Amino acid sequence: MIKIAVIIGSTRPKRVGESVARWVYDIAVQRSDAEFELVDLKEFDLPLLDEPVPPSMGQYSQPHTKAWAAKVASFDAYVFVTPEYNHGTPGALKNALDFVYAEWNNKAAGFVSYGSAGGARAVEQLRLVASELQMAHVRNQVMFSLFTDFQNMSEFTPHERHQKSVDDMLDQLIAWGGALKTLRENAKAK
Repeated sequence: MIKIAVIIGSTRPKRVGESVARWVYDIAVQRSDAEFELVDLKEFDLPLLDEPVPPSMGQYSQPHTKAWAAKVASFDAYVFVTPEYNHGTPGALKNALDFVYAEWNNKAAGFVSYGSAGGARAVEQLRLVASELQMAHVRNQVMFSLFTDFQNMSEFTPHERHQKSVDDMLDQLIAWGGALKTLRENAKAK
């Protein structure tokens, strides 16, 4: 069975991302085909990238980097829950992605986004970053509008149709995550 992180991609005070991520997580844990863990970037308190050696070298010197690398490495796939800020992904999420490298490689990524345009532009940026980190990102994504899925743009009240979108995305993510886990295990065996 593969292990999937549902990553809260915002560290902003009074963020709504935590409620979105918890809703996705609550749907995910109803499944029996994968294990899920909620991962909050806020708990890792990563500064702006402060490693003296590029992450692709895998020579981490800071305790916070080592802790983040171990957490990322423990998963086979990821669901990134991201808001859209100014047509892009939050700096905290981009920074967390940039902190490590090999730990992301040959793993699967799915996306849940929210914003005035459903967070679509933030996810488009994340897809580019995921590709460079050698992650396979699934097509299905879940998008929430600040106008229809939130009351006063602050209280998360998703329409029930979104549950099917979450399940569809997770179906793809679990399939790809399992295939990539096999790929990684076969590479280790050589």
